[in-house]
Amino acid sequence: MDESLLHKLEELEGHFATTIEEMSDPAVLSDQDRYRDVSIRHAELRPVIEAFRAYQQASSEMEEAVEMAAGEQDAEMREYLEGVATEQRSQLEPLETSLRVMLVPKDPDDDKDVIVEIRAAVGGDEAALWGADLYRMYERFAERHGWKSEPINTSITGGGGLKDATFSVKGKGAFSRLKFEAGPHRVQRVPKTESQGRIHTSIATVAVLPEVKDVEIEIHENDITVDTFRSTGPGGQSVNTTDSAVRITHIPTGVVVTCQDEKSQLQNKIKAMRVLRARLYQQQLAEQQGEQASARRSQVGSGERSEKIRTYNFKENRVTDHRVGLTLHSLPEILDGGLDEFHDALIAHAAAESLGAPEA
Repeated sequence: MDESLLHKLEELEGHFATTIEEMSDPAVLSDQDRYRDVSIRHAELRPVIEAFRAYQQASSEMEEAVEMAAGEQDAEMREYLEGVATEQRSQLEPLETSLRVMLVPKDPDDDKDVIVEIRAAVGGDEAALWGADLYRMYERFAERHGWKSEPINTSITGGGGLKDATFSVKGKGAFSRLKFEAGPHRVQRVPKTESQGRIHTSIATVAVLPEVKDVEIEIHENDITVDTFRSTGPGGQSVNTTDSAVRITHIPTGVVVTCQDEKSQLQNKIKAMRVLRARLYQQQLAEQQGEQASARRSQVGSGERSEKIRTYNFKENRVTDHRVGLTLHSLPEILDGGLDEFHDALIAHAAAESLGAPEA
């Protein structure tokens, strides 16, 4: 463990000891607000300190075993002590990785529900089919985590692909994981319609927005226009006889949101407003950070084939995440929602970057 990380953890250990003292201080006990603040800080620090102490214990036992093995004359006992040292050493790396992740400042949006937008980019019908595959992948990923996914707006192509789709995922920590899916996703495979067996490369883009409440983003009625039209989305046979689809335009920013998946005009408007708030929130964050373009626009890129965060190669059963250089040869499992190994690597990478230290 490098000195800067060790120093930071020792500082936190001192803060943790202070919270214990304050929680037994009569002056703190008599002040409910102060006691609550100290208790929250104590609870936040506890898992970090417990992991740090486990690291210290493993490190101490490893060093002791190495020292004893160096002076041991009995071959059998020396072999045993070397085994103990190896076992303790194997615990240090995952503990250090865990500590680095814990020390990364928490994203205030991590616990929020999310709104995901998928769009077919380069590749025509094959890109639309790929967009539909990504949609199913995220539905399965949500199921694995016990989260609930809900369609908001979908535009289906004649061949069963998705020109674009917007859906929500509700569940604690949804944004903390799904935010790593934002960007261009490249697929390399032989399309079903390809008679020569040639591999095609297509792109679908994904944007991931934290869902926000009314109190976080206030939208005035005189700042929006609401247009209605006949739905052409799923269930169209039963709803396209009425103007149930809704298009909302936010006049100050020009942001346009469409929703047509519900049979009720009111339900479509409610869903469209949720997406509008999420997009405006992202725009507001981008402005606060001094960026020229919205975070959503930077997420999806231009959709060119050369841009990608991840490549899915069907012939080689290979998926590569280009941000961390991780390749897994388990494409069916990943398309069935098995994204956690990628996310764990990305979280560790973000932790190392945040702390300015090499990844464990």
